[in-house]
Amino acid sequence: MDRVIVSGSSGAGKTTLATALAARYGLPRVELDALHHGPGWVRRPEFEAEVAAFTAGGRWVCEEQYQGLLGDLLWERADTLVWLDLPRRTVMYRVVKRSLGRVLTGRELWNGNRETWRDLLDPEHPIRWSWAQHAAKRRRTAERLARHPQLTVVRLASAGRAREWLRG
Repeated sequence: MDRVIVSGSSGAGKTTLATALAARYGLPRVELDALHHGPGWVRRPEFEAEVAAFTAGGRWVCEEQYQGLLGDLLWERADTLVWLDLPRRTVMYRVVKRSLGRVLTGRELWNGNRETWRDLLDPEHPIRWSWAQHAAKRRRTAERLARHPQLTVVRLASAGRAREWLRG
């Protein structure tokens, strides 16, 4: 595992697992949300170039997202896909808890951005997106795997299995 993407729905734990893998294996890590979101939640124009530069390295880990902007770049450069294929109830519990915690604390996320109560109404908000896209995300991931047989795949279907795998 030298070039790892962690895939899953919003709330599946991609960032948490990527952070743990980076620490455990000494992999450089970048959070794609931090590269993508500029002040005011506006896409940073250098996003794609920064992701391309980071993933050109020999060792790294990051979350799998932003396919609409990155295409298959991450999939083509990775050697391992860790797929957090968690049940909808687990993902929804996590994404709701995370978002409400962010709103209530006002914690800064990236480049001065914070989640607000108003953000929860946005159709693209992670809570709404995760609910609406859970099955489609699973289907798209399976389809992409068929196009990328070079990847070593670790498919984790529960939070408990993910914890076990990381410990082992």
